[in-house]
Amino acid sequence: MILSIESSCDDSSVAVTQIATKKILFYRKISQESEHAKYGGVVPELASRLHAVTLPKILEEAKEYFDSLKAIAVTNEPGLGVTLMEGVAMAKSLASMLELKLIAVNHLKAHIYSLFIEKESFFPFLALLVSGGHTMILRVESYEKIAILTTTMDDSIGESYDKCAKMMELGYPGGPIIEALAIEGDRDRFDFPIPLINSPLIAFSLSGLKNAVRLQIEALGGTSNLTIQDKKDIAASFQKTIIAHLIHKSKKIFEHEHIKDFAIVGGVAANKSISNAFEILCKKHKKILHKVALQYCSDNAAMVGRYALDAYAKKDFCEISDIESIVSKKDKNRKLL
Repeated sequence: MILSIESSCDDSSVAVTQIATKKILFYRKISQESEHAKYGGVVPELASRLHAVTLPKILEEAKEYFDSLKAIAVTNEPGLGVTLMEGVAMAKSLASMLELKLIAVNHLKAHIYSLFIEKESFFPFLALLVSGGHTMILRVESYEKIAILTTTMDDSIGESYDKCAKMMELGYPGGPIIEALAIEGDRDRFDFPIPLINSPLIAFSLSGLKNAVRLQIEALGGTSNLTIQDKKDIAASFQKTIIAHLIHKSKKIFEHEHIKDFAIVGGVAANKSISNAFEILCKKHKKILHKVALQYCSDNAAMVGRYALDAYAKKDFCEISDIESIVSKKDKNRKLL
C-alpha cells in the first residue's frame, strides 16, 4: 500500500491506496473553509497551524495500515510554502521511521491523476485544469510527457469566482456561492466583456472581467446597495462570460489538437454549468469528455495516492534529504512546467 498526504493549501488529507488493485482503503479529508471564511480567503499562516493539528489526527486513524506500506507520497509543489512543509515534514518522518520509499508529487499532476482514482490510467488526452490557483489546457501524452498548451496570463478561474463573491460580500469559498446564485439570475442583464474575444492569442485572462464586475457594482451604488436580485444577476452574467471565454479559447485548441479524449480536472471541475458547456463543445468536435468524481475534484490525498501508484511502478522516488529543497525550488526533472 501507499500512504499519501495532501497539504498544499487549506485541505488536510491522508489516503491509503492498495498498489495491486488501486483501491482506496482509507481516505480522510478535513477542510479549513470555515476557519478562513471570516477573512474572505486563505490565510497561509493559519492554514499551516491547522495542518499541524489535523494531519496527525488523521494519520492516527490510518496507523493500522503502517505494516503494509511500501511508500509514502506527499504533495511538494506547487502550493503555499508554509502549508506544503507540514505535509512534507510528516512524510519525511514516516519514510525515515518506517524505512519506506518517498514519492514527491506535483499537485497539478495529482489533479490530472484524479481521473484515474481506482481505475487504470490511459493516454493520450487533453485536459482543462481549472482550480483556485491554475487555469490551463494540457496535452497529457504519458506519465513522463505533459505539455502546457495554454494558461492564464493573470488570474485563475477559481480565484476570479472568489474575488467576485468577495466584492459582493457573499462569503468564502466563492465558487459554489456564485454558481448557486447564477441559477436564479438573469445572465443577459449585464454585458460583461469576454476576455481576449478579438485576440488571436490562445490564452486565458480574467483580470479585466473582475474589474468589469467591480465597476458594475459601483454603478449600482456599491455593495451595500445591491439587492438580492442584483447579486443573482451579476453572478449569472459573470458565469456566462467565464464560460464563453473558456469555450472560445478551448475551441481554438480543439481545431488543431486531434486527440479524442478530453478531461476537466481541478476544483472548478465541480461547476455543473462549466461542465455542461464542455459537454456540448465536445459533442460538436467529436471528443469524449471525461469527468472526475465530484468528491475528488478539489484538493485531496486520494489523487496524490493515485499518481503515486504510477510513480511507484516506474521507481520514481525522491531522497528524503532532497524533498525539502524541492518545495522551494523547481524539480529539474519534471515535464509539466
